[in-house]
Amino acid sequence: MIRITREADYGFVLMTCLAQADGQPRSSAALAQQRQLPLPMVSKILKALARAGLLISQRGAQGGYNLARPAADISAADIISALEGPIAITECSDDTHDGCVRQDYCEVSGHWSRINQAIYTALRNVNLLEMSRPDPIRPLHFHPLHRAMIAGVAARPV
Repeated sequence: MIRITREADYGFVLMTCLAQADGQPRSSAALAQQRQLPLPMVSKILKALARAGLLISQRGAQGGYNLARPAADISAADIISALEGPIAITECSDDTHDGCVRQDYCEVSGHWSRINQAIYTALRNVNLLEMSRPDPIRPLHFHPLHRAMIAGVAARPV
């Protein structure tokens, strides 16, 4: 199973909270309390997002964190990259990796870049504005032909 880290998950929670804040700065303490997250982790995540240029930090009594650009211009890929580094499904397909000792014997290594690109493209196509709005539950509907094909496959003798 492919998973994002807890930090990236919390990063999405915090970024959606800031997207819903209508430009009002939020302190790390307020965000931690509002989303019921540990303050040390919230502070760490917000600093990483600010270093990546996704947040602006303002000091002072009315300070806090704001989005550095509109929520529609921040993608899921931006957030994951800021908190986890380059998006790559395997270590050997990471651009920062110096190569693999098994590369001469690996028939699949050349295909990982295609898979990584597909994942990256999918994540680029989901923006923070979309993520900050509730997503209605969509029931899964099968086409009648699809059901018949599934039933036919299951009923075929082996």
